[in-house]
Amino acid sequence: MSTRAPRIEFAVGAFLLLALASLLVLALASTNGNFGFGGDRYEVTARFTNLGPLRPNAPVKIGGVAIGQVSDIALDPVKLDSVVTLSIDKRYADLPADTSAAILTSGLLGESYVGLAPGGDPEPLKDGDEIFLTQPSVDLMQLVGKYMFSGGADNAPGDDAAAEPAAPAEGGSDQDLPPYLQ
Repeated sequence: MSTRAPRIEFAVGAFLLLALASLLVLALASTNGNFGFGGDRYEVTARFTNLGPLRPNAPVKIGGVAIGQVSDIALDPVKLDSVVTLSIDKRYADLPADTSAAILTSGLLGESYVGLAPGGDPEPLKDGDEIFLTQPSVDLMQLVGKYMFSGGADNAPGDDAAAEPAAPAEGGSDQDLPPYLQ
């Protein structure tokens, strides 16, 4: 029995080391390589009227490539719009000053992210600058509701003007009309 005890102890020790290593990998992956030092990033802000499901730590992307993340979301007490702080990697410090920002969704029901579209200004964005060209999040439920429950003016009951063919202009004849309207 004494010869099997070291094998069991070794197996338990190896299992514990493997579990600790797995926890360390999980901890590193959850921080996305950002340990709170922030020395290799710069921050810019953008104002939106509707954030939708955007949350802190959401990615900031250009053309589908993540270049940063949302570091903070706050409400401006004066203008009552949302101020989003974007933390962007210093490798992308040459973004033009007229860059636009939009809140987009990956797929139909995927995660929300901030999509940037660079402009053509030769001046780059600097730390603390604000992106002025913004597009808010689209509320899918509101769009579906408008589509389902709104009848346009052309479809109003009792409006028979759309059902009647257009009369020829004064002095004109049916021959002046295209064949599909005659």
